[in-house]
Amino acid sequence: MHNKVVYRIARGLRRAGTIVLRFNFRGVGASGGEHANSIGEVEDARAALDWLRQRYPGLDYALAGFSFGSCVIMRLGCAVDGASFLLAAGFPTGREGVEYLASCRVPKIFIQSTHDQYGPRASLEAAYVAFAEPKQLLWVEAHDHFFTGGLDELEERVREAATAALR
Repeated sequence: MHNKVVYRIARGLRRAGTIVLRFNFRGVGASGGEHANSIGEVEDARAALDWLRQRYPGLDYALAGFSFGSCVIMRLGCAVDGASFLLAAGFPTGREGVEYLASCRVPKIFIQSTHDQYGPRASLEAAYVAFAEPKQLLWVEAHDHFFTGGLDELEERVREAATAALR
């Protein structure tokens, strides 16, 4: 939650006019519990989404995440109904299977650093071919997975993509 990339994603989404909820997965920061190999973290995200939907029942919603969090929101967003779009920044291609994205019809936006060591360009582009439409892949010129040297561009890409997706 207190991460420069997560902060910039949230700020870009707020600039696009969305309500943003940031939270830590179990065992991260001051949160309780232990890492649960994606399954528990998807349930953490589901609980946060349920709370947000109860608080703002009439509003459209989207899901966004960075790195491991992008894997979690893709899994959740493809499993539940109603998301306007899913936004994955720094999507790690070697972390877990992505076969479910071949049948996920929710609009998907991937924003990736040109030098992401956990989601290299060639690896993501090869996987992206099999992802179901609608989908979008945006590259940010940056030095690493954490968008070093490209945080301003990341935030602007998030704002632009979210604004377009919510039209």
